[in-house]
Amino acid sequence: MRILIVDDEVIIRTGLCTVIDWKELGLELLPAASSAEEALERIPHEKPHIVLTDIRMSGMDGIELAREIKLILPDTEIVILTGYDDFSYAQQALRGGVTDYLLKTSRPEEIIKAALKAKQNIMDKWESVKQDNLQQAALRSQLLDRALSRGLQDDEEARTQLHQWFRKNGVDPIAEDASLPTARQVLFVSCSGWGEMPFADLLLGAAENILYELLPCVTLMKKDHFVLVVRYEAGVTDAAGLKNALKRVSETLKCAVFATLGTVAHDDEGLRASYRAAKDVFAYHGLLSPSGLYTLEDIQERSGSRTVCTEKEESELAAILMNDNATDLRHWVNQKVRAQLEDAAATPLSVQGYLQSMVIAGYRWLERARSAEQEMSALSALPKLEGEGRPEEEVFKLLSAIMSLFHQGLDQSKYAYIHKSIAYIRDNLHQPISLQQVAGFVHINPNHFSEVFKRETGCTYLEFVTRERMKLATDIVQSTQMKVSDIARRVGYEDIKYFTQQFKKHTGRTPSEFRQGSKD
Repeated sequence: MRILIVDDEVIIRTGLCTVIDWKELGLELLPAASSAEEALERIPHEKPHIVLTDIRMSGMDGIELAREIKLILPDTEIVILTGYDDFSYAQQALRGGVTDYLLKTSRPEEIIKAALKAKQNIMDKWESVKQDNLQQAALRSQLLDRALSRGLQDDEEARTQLHQWFRKNGVDPIAEDASLPTARQVLFVSCSGWGEMPFADLLLGAAENILYELLPCVTLMKKDHFVLVVRYEAGVTDAAGLKNALKRVSETLKCAVFATLGTVAHDDEGLRASYRAAKDVFAYHGLLSPSGLYTLEDIQERSGSRTVCTEKEESELAAILMNDNATDLRHWVNQKVRAQLEDAAATPLSVQGYLQSMVIAGYRWLERARSAEQEMSALSALPKLEGEGRPEEEVFKLLSAIMSLFHQGLDQSKYAYIHKSIAYIRDNLHQPISLQQVAGFVHINPNHFSEVFKRETGCTYLEFVTRERMKLATDIVQSTQMKVSDIARRVGYEDIKYFTQQFKKHTGRTPSEFRQGSKD
């Protein structure tokens, strides 16, 4: 903050400059002026925040100087110093917008007090302006957000304010050029390369500032990107021109810039359509290269990748979850998600569907793995798939929580290996699974395992396996049109006739009769 001393008496000027440590007060002392005329000549360039001036000077006096300063720099604080204890002078000075009135005989501490009061007044003004600017910026952002997402058809006052803002920033033609055609485009921009918050926020803000300086635009900051409404001008802000501006951002900030461009708009409704187009393409962030400028043409051939995990993938996941291996789980999830993101046909919806399928597969495994008497209310505490972070990280965290929930439950059980063996059986009903095989999986002697298994489940190992196979077969018969022979193999029977006998023994009907009965 700068202070200028004005006095035609050299002794006073020198004294005021040397007796008080202005730097200690947080003030930069400008070279003193020996007259009001000299001060007025320098003030437009040096722009002092505080002026300390004598009233009685040869030529223009201090009161007139104060009036002239206020015309040039209205926010300047002025402190009058005079050797004349004349109240009429003080009144004139105060009417001229002077901050304080002091006698030249005032002690240094009184002058310091007056200077600090003037400094505080300026700081209060700055804070007030800052708050006003923040409030105005927030209101403009709300107005632009509303115009782009919902429209302002029924609010003429809001539309007028919006277009005044557009004109001020070169997005709309100025009033005298109102006959010129108006063309605008919406641009979504995100940046990466500076790591996580707070650096990601700093990067985004820096990129916004650069584009604001380079382009005739207004901006709207979002959580992880910002939106620009840019005036369209062939050769300047067309796709080629925007690519040059984005390249400038990338080179200046050493970052990757991903941007999507909407259609050219000639009216407010067209601007909303441009916003929707840019937003639709921006949803492909993560499916396209992390840098570049993209339009609807770049995604129109994408029809969607698969959305459901295969049986093989579910089996792989079940084995990993059963083994409680977080490293294998992370590797498996990363591999599967990355394959989806790199699929040339993938769309945001198809990827989201596949991610949900992975999570559902985890829940299905947990439902199979946990025995009926175990409490399932803990499921509600599991995290949800929000779709906001990195997809592979989100899926890993959720599947990891499912895995932990199951194995924590085992730790609290006296015969944890029985519950683990039941989960293993349910995951392997499609193939032969002997008692010795399952006992080996849980590292228990087969004879001891057989005895404890019967005591804990209420049935022999063979009875339990057969019951589980029939439960699964019943579900498949009811929910699908799969052939009986395929159902038999799906639940571990190569002999279709034997499977049909077992099915009828447990349900009272053959698979075909059971399916028909379900329809009736």
